[in-house]
Amino acid sequence: MAKTATKKEERRADRVVTSNRRATYDYFIEDSIEAGIVLHGTEIKSLRDGKASISEAYARLRDGELWLIGATIQPYAFGSYTNHDPDRPRKLLVHKSQLRQMKAEIEQKGKTIVPLRIRLKDGKAKVDIGIARGKKNYDKRQSESDRDAKREIDRAMRGR
Repeated sequence: MAKTATKKEERRADRVVTSNRRATYDYFIEDSIEAGIVLHGTEIKSLRDGKASISEAYARLRDGELWLIGATIQPYAFGSYTNHDPDRPRKLLVHKSQLRQMKAEIEQKGKTIVPLRIRLKDGKAKVDIGIARGKKNYDKRQSESDRDAKREIDRAMRGR
């Protein structure tokens, strides 16, 4: 008989709250970094409920700090005066060496920082951010054709 996980074990496991599926379509992700996120009020409760979106979000370096801009975390349904502004910029926590490395990479032409997913790790919210280079239309078509070819190969292998 399988043992069910306790609440504490469930909370400890990584759980993806939201992901930016569009990022892998629009960008070549060259490097990814895990960053902490500074939250206010009831934002963590909203994240645990899965009320977040990063589809239009991006990250910027400003005054030696990394900020997540455009991410939406909906107000907590049972909050009152403690609710937060859903679209406010949020500070991301990374090591200074990672920040320097990121700054050097994005100064190159055509690179940007995009959030890939928000997840809960050991009860804390983490954002996986990627250093990305934009795809051209012909790159997107090539990616689609590669994906379709792989899908056809998998179907043929299952058919045997």
